[in-house]
Amino acid sequence: MTTPPPPAAPPEHRDWRAAAAACTTVVLWASAFVSIRSAGDAYSPGALALGRLLAGSLALGTLLLLRREGLPPRAALPGILWSGLLWFGLYMVVLNWGEQQVDAGTAAMVVNIGPLLIALLGARLLGEGLPRRLLLGMGVSFAGAAVVGLSMSGHGSSSVLGVLLCLLAAVAYAGGVVGQKPALRHGSALQITTFGCLVGTVACLPFAGALVSDAADAPLPATLNMVYLGIFPTALAFTTWAYALARTTAGRMGATTYAVPALVVLMSWLLLDEVPALLTVAGGLLCLAGVAVSRKRPQTGATRRNPAPQVEGPSHDAEHQAADRP
Repeated sequence: MTTPPPPAAPPEHRDWRAAAAACTTVVLWASAFVSIRSAGDAYSPGALALGRLLAGSLALGTLLLLRREGLPPRAALPGILWSGLLWFGLYMVVLNWGEQQVDAGTAAMVVNIGPLLIALLGARLLGEGLPRRLLLGMGVSFAGAAVVGLSMSGHGSSSVLGVLLCLLAAVAYAGGVVGQKPALRHGSALQITTFGCLVGTVACLPFAGALVSDAADAPLPATLNMVYLGIFPTALAFTTWAYALARTTAGRMGATTYAVPALVVLMSWLLLDEVPALLTVAGGLLCLAGVAVSRKRPQTGATRRNPAPQVEGPSHDAEHQAADRP
């Protein structure tokens, strides 16, 4: 009598809420590029960053009080401070400044080294693995971002200062994400985002005079776009980002943001009537293909027969423990 085959392993638990949160973040961050075009013409880089952070802090603080979540645990404070200074503060200022010095295509190419830095820093500082599928997907997406950037680049409009500012923005972005990840082990996504935004707001207070001066002369659409940036791409999108980041690795979340250039191209076409070139469309499709590769988990016959999970890196167990938290 033959021995029956072992039972198939139960399907891997997937948190659809984390996927929905990541998608929300990507869409809202893509919309930010469209809004910045209006607000950036009327507001200086520091003033725009401070106005955006003030609106975001007000929205987040109100929600935090309504939910009665209170102060974050003390163990989360180093990560909150680190991400607040680097990501909410430095990143927003230097990115606004850099985009005034270079064309949008060059800025997109330089800033998009951020997800690569996140993966490398996550592997080095957080003990996350570097699966080949993740690296392959990020390579494909980066190539797509470079194609989008080249197709959108102007002629003679780039400066060394602008490139350096965009490079600094990418480093600040990566450092902020890697600093935020450990804090999410101790506090909720709303707590970490709210107090990180408050730290960034305090860091940008030296631009208060510029904000008041610019607001007095700015047209109403520019001011409304600044408020939109604070409420949606900052308050909402950074919270959904933190929610998803708590349930996966920093490298995998960073790779997800490579969908942003493709969505920016689509939104510019629909909202600004900027018809993309075929090369731009091809680059956007490459970005999306790379994200799909990096986010896909390998499913093999051996995996289905063997109930033991495949380990991608040291943080795999912690990732699934986080996914099971309410």
